[in-house]
Amino acid sequence: MVQTINTICVCGAGTMGSGIAQVSAQSGFNTILFDVNETVLEKAKTGIQKNLQYLVDKEKISSEEKKNIFQRIKFVKDIDECKADVIIEAIIEKVNAKVSLFNQLAEINLDKTIFATNTSSLSVSDIQKNILHPQRVAGMHFFNPAYLMKLVEVVKGEQTDNDVAQIIYDLCKQMRKSPVMCKDAPGFIVNRVARHYYLEAMKIVEQGIATFENVDAIMEASGFKMGPFKLMDIIGMDINLSVSESIYEAFDNAERFKPSSLQIEKVKKGELGKKSGKGFYEYFEQ
Repeated sequence: MVQTINTICVCGAGTMGSGIAQVSAQSGFNTILFDVNETVLEKAKTGIQKNLQYLVDKEKISSEEKKNIFQRIKFVKDIDECKADVIIEAIIEKVNAKVSLFNQLAEINLDKTIFATNTSSLSVSDIQKNILHPQRVAGMHFFNPAYLMKLVEVVKGEQTDNDVAQIIYDLCKQMRKSPVMCKDAPGFIVNRVARHYYLEAMKIVEQGIATFENVDAIMEASGFKMGPFKLMDIIGMDINLSVSESIYEAFDNAERFKPSSLQIEKVKKGELGKKSGKGFYEYFEQ
């Protein structure tokens, strides 16, 4: 079992993966960020630089710290370079894709390497079923934007070794995050509880009771940091819908978890939120 963690590899350089890599580097770890798509890797470099500059502007870090953090990240497109003490995957939400990736990585890494999945909606236990070393796999669910959000759900699958779960939990602490341990279950904790924050809000709009702007305004006035529609735009409409569909299926199509036709239509139109320039709100490049 790995006791000292020096190198962390993040697979998938999208918004979440690049954010996790930034967190890792900010916490002092040698970090590898892997993606087969060179364009995505270049976008990740630009995004991380922008995020770090934001922290400099907010006087959270110095310009020298920004430079050192960025230098700790190695951007790679060759999977053979993905050798680390802990590997965190943040790729497409498909069980088969995650299983395939973990099995490839297991062949080139040490027997003590720990694998963590950032899945927000898939069963960690299902992912473990066809993996070479299922006891070394756990959930490590970050929230977007990963470099700012403190919460991380540490998820124990049916075959996760207790020591592995504890190491992941302690790693979150080293990353200055606030980890919460839970057993594998549909939606884990946050996405299960928060589902109705989104679904009931969309029902209110669908039924003509209020506009989405008014719903956001009243929720924020009530103490919520962000209204449900703004939050869906930031998360990504496609990602948020995927979680709803996954939980709906896991609970045998229970009516209370039924995905919203309003959101389904948004995804069909490609109105995915901030990342596409339009969701419930419109966004313009600054």
